Amino acid sequence: MTEPPAPPPPTRRLLLVHAHPDDESINNGATMARYADQGAHVTLVTCTLGEGGEVIPPELRHLTGPALGEYRHGELAAAMRELGVADFRLLGGPGRYRDSGMMGTAENDDPRCFWQADVDEAAGHLVEVILEVRPQVLVTYDDNGGYGHPDHIQAHRVAVRAVELAAEAGHRVAKVYWNRVPRTVVEAAFARLHEALPSLPFEKAAAPDDVPGVVDDHRVTTEIDGAAYATAKTAAMAAHATQVEVAPRGALCFALSNELAQPVFVTEYYELAAGEPGAARETDLFAGVGEAS
Repeated sequence: MTEPPAPPPPTRRLLLVHAHPDDESINNGATMARYADQGAHVTLVTCTLGEGGEVIPPELRHLTGPALGEYRHGELAAAMRELGVADFRLLGGPGRYRDSGMMGTAENDDPRCFWQADVDEAAGHLVEVILEVRPQVLVTYDDNGGYGHPDHIQAHRVAVRAVELAAEAGHRVAKVYWNRVPRTVVEAAFARLHEALPSLPFEKAAAPDDVPGVVDDHRVTTEIDGAAYATAKTAAMAAHATQVEVAPRGALCFALSNELAQPVFVTEYYELAAGEPGAARETDLFAGVGEAS
């Protein structure tokens, strides 16, 4: 029986599991940049190449299917350079799982899509990463994927199962978090956004409930102050130019292909889903975790 690889030198090790390129920068860009800058080993696993995404720039709209996926892989690499993250991977290798499209579309039925993947098989690919990197902390979506996208829901299922299987194989992830945003923070951010709309490149704003992961404030256990990494986060988001349009001049807002403005959150929020809290209101994902875990 092959022995698992030796763990990396004792340090803080963070693993993030996301569905498509750009999800990581929008949800966790400031967190990733902060921990990478502080010397933590940050690993990103992206489950699909996002071949089904709607392309924003007219000059790139000829990109579809695998060609779009390959292009978005390049965007992901550029975003990771902005965040200072060197370890980013595709689940099972490039092209192993295709984008499933939005819920209820024909793409959901493609046997190659992530939504149709066997959860244990896909989790097995993630377990390989977990046993190599040995993260103390894992971040992903809740059981609704934040907003109901099939690939996000499947990423949640695969991440949860991989944590279980990794524990059986000898490594226990100490803490698991879901991406969240407190409702009062979202509502206040949208109020400021509506005031700023006349000076922004977007005519209308999205609704607060359109932000993935919005929950009542009491559900949020952890907040990461990423204000010092706002430039890195927005640059990473802008690197995903096929999917994201970032407002210029530090406006801290963006739009997807629907052209509806949303705030950029540089303080990022989480709900502890598994593990022991380090404090009543955490300000560090690693609170209460020993570095050599």
